[in-house]
Amino acid sequence: MAKNGVVIYEDYKGYANYAKKTVNEESTPLHLASVSKVLTATLVLKLVQQNKIDLNEKVKTYLPSFPYQNTTVKTLLNHRSGLPHYSRFGELIKGWNSKKVLTNADVLTTLSKNKLNLLSKNDTHFDYCNTNYAILALIAEAVTEKSFSISMQEEIFEPLGMQDSFVIDFPTQKLNVCQSYKGNFINYGWDQFDAIYGDKNIYSTPRDLVKFDLATYSTDFLRADLVEEALKGYSYEKRGIRNYGLGIRMNEWETGQTLHYHNGWWHGNTSSYTTLKKEMVVIIALSNKFTRKVYKSSRLASLFGDYPLELEE
Repeated sequence: MAKNGVVIYEDYKGYANYAKKTVNEESTPLHLASVSKVLTATLVLKLVQQNKIDLNEKVKTYLPSFPYQNTTVKTLLNHRSGLPHYSRFGELIKGWNSKKVLTNADVLTTLSKNKLNLLSKNDTHFDYCNTNYAILALIAEAVTEKSFSISMQEEIFEPLGMQDSFVIDFPTQKLNVCQSYKGNFINYGWDQFDAIYGDKNIYSTPRDLVKFDLATYSTDFLRADLVEEALKGYSYEKRGIRNYGLGIRMNEWETGQTLHYHNGWWHGNTSSYTTLKKEMVVIIALSNKFTRKVYKSSRLASLFGDYPLELEE
């Protein structure tokens, strides 16, 4: 936990690599899972700020082979595109090769070749979908003419001093990063979707994420109007108070209080990033051994403001 960019509580436990008995420390980068989307969305907004991307522009403008005519950058960011889920390609495509490790380019090619039906018309329905952020990473690469990894490094990690953050190159680094576990330190293993980035595959530390969170308050980093676009909700979910902005979730209560956050899960990695904008507080919990406990960390918001969340002893 940190307030005004100053860490007020931190704790590190467990193993980055159980076989080698390498322990998790403050400088150990962990897989952020879908908290990666917060950073991917920020990169896209930085490129909007540089006039390289238009939020309302069609995706086909940047990726000509993209098969859906009406999808915009914004509806990728707020999950209102209706794109099919890449994790379900095997259910939708006859003769699907479940052993091939897919790249982001493979996701685009698969969509282009197979003309899969949209789950809903563009901008009519919220459907949380990793495909959106895999495509956003490709758009960033197209407009910068650089890899997603380099763009993240140049636009976010280096300027903010996030020295322990990076986008994994899965084929060459998968055995050298913090490993993923379940149960009694059993390796979670890999599947054909592990190399796809943008929706996941960013590694970072709580301390680096504190630096990132502090930067979001600065107009030198991101224009105020773009921050406002990101933090407002575009579609309520079934439970009534839950909403989604541009790469960030939120709870909006009738009291007028809003809590912004994003959770993540990928194999044994679970993550939670909660940012309290009124109080300038950030709460971060990351784990490389599967546990839902990290998601309860957002309840600590009630220590800092009038949030209707119950704390457990």
